[in-house]
Amino acid sequence: MYKKEEEIIDFSTSLNEVWRLLTNQERILLRKNAKIYHYKRNQRIYGEGDEPKDLMCLLKGKVKIHKSGVGGRNQIIRMIRPIQYFAYRAYFAKENYLTDASAFEASTVCLVPMKVVREIMKRNYNICKFFIRQLSVDLGIADERTVNLTQKHIRGRLAESLVSLIDSYGLEDDASINIFLSREDLANLSNMTTSNAIRTLSTFVAEKVIALDGRKIKVIDEDKLRKISKLG
Repeated sequence: MYKKEEEIIDFSTSLNEVWRLLTNQERILLRKNAKIYHYKRNQRIYGEGDEPKDLMCLLKGKVKIHKSGVGGRNQIIRMIRPIQYFAYRAYFAKENYLTDASAFEASTVCLVPMKVVREIMKRNYNICKFFIRQLSVDLGIADERTVNLTQKHIRGRLAESLVSLIDSYGLEDDASINIFLSREDLANLSNMTTSNAIRTLSTFVAEKVIALDGRKIKVIDEDKLRKISKLG
């Protein structure tokens, strides 16, 4: 079970754009009903087949959306970054979750009951536009990712995953990507076997595109990495 911890949080910062679109009365309603949960590394946030009940916003940490495929192989569909909303599509589609969500590292998530979100949407057109835009953006990203994962060669797929991680989580002072991925996780994100991911990483190291230090991936030539990703 996940752990709930009562605490005061600045919703104007944590819920950013949505907060600015709310009236004072709607802000009071949201603050009254929102709850903060803390998840340990690898702890499940929701599971495939669960009933969607909450809008979730990642406040701190990293979350992966994943799904088991043929033969039990796990596919990472996307990574969630702070401050990003997730877990609401299934509710609007009137279906149970089709994926799993797990904390990739210790993470803090704000949960707002979807029934509260629905009540706000009945009165606030701007909130409706916000979710339409978010769903449209997510659909566009999913469409592009489907094409890339099926048409790009292994080098292009792995480079694209690394570029995506850079764009989502940034680089540390030493140019290392600000996330620690196992080779299996990186393979699952790139739609390839772990052995192929290891070989391709070694190739990138030999070409002086990246350097490896355990799970840390240091980017030496970001321009070349992005070019490999683009060309596939």
